[in-house]
Amino acid sequence: MIKQLLKVSASSSLAWLGFWLAGIPFWISCGTSVQQPVVRPPQIQGASHVGDQVCADCHQSITDVFPASPHARLIASEAPHGAAGCESCHGPASLHVQSGMASPALIHNPKRDPGTCLDCHQEIHTKLRLPNHHPVLEGLLNCVDCHDPHGRDIYNSSKGSFYASLHATCAACHQEQARAFVFEHEAMREGCTECHDPHGSIQSKLLVQGDNHLCLKCHAQVQFGSPSDMLIGKVPHGQMIQAGSCWSAGCHTQVHGSMVDPKMRY
Repeated sequence: MIKQLLKVSASSSLAWLGFWLAGIPFWISCGTSVQQPVVRPPQIQGASHVGDQVCADCHQSITDVFPASPHARLIASEAPHGAAGCESCHGPASLHVQSGMASPALIHNPKRDPGTCLDCHQEIHTKLRLPNHHPVLEGLLNCVDCHDPHGRDIYNSSKGSFYASLHATCAACHQEQARAFVFEHEAMREGCTECHDPHGSIQSKLLVQGDNHLCLKCHAQVQFGSPSDMLIGKVPHGQMIQAGSCWSAGCHTQVHGSMVDPKMRY
């Protein structure tokens, strides 16, 4: 009897599995084939798709460089529901075109709604829900504050485009950390993402790791004798490392750089 109950319970559980991933609900049925994609392009009531060439009539500066952007595959592949290229993110544009003006009510603008980006970039959506994250879901930042979805101005770091310079993108807001130092932390040349995850992390300050392993990825170490005996450079660090992280033990507190100390202690 117990085996039969377990069998029925297992069958019921497998028949319908509900998942909640990154705040987006969807269902998988073992007995029903999925007839539509999980991600659908934006819809605008009463509008139909017009194609990229119509968009290019007014937005040529964007459409000229778009084929070289990371999103160019949107125009290189067959899109569901007739949406391809521009309309895969902005929605069907017929009403927008007919109006003859840039009416925000007649076209979808991802600048005002990060959900357009997060529908495809669901792994980023998940990170933005971690305890420490940039406030995108709260509406204080948007994806386009850091990323240029069209690929424009890829050599113009003054616009803070991710494609131009990762350092310049972060420096647009984090000016104190990105300023010039007399003694520079060389990791800054590699880019902020060497130490930080810009979307979200379980660690404070968006660190990719919250302990000494973050520093030891780059700073050569030699271990000898007991595990507490560790050389970094010419200095034994075993006991100091056990006291806390490299930056929290009162040692290298100026992790971005220092104006007075080459070892970035103050």
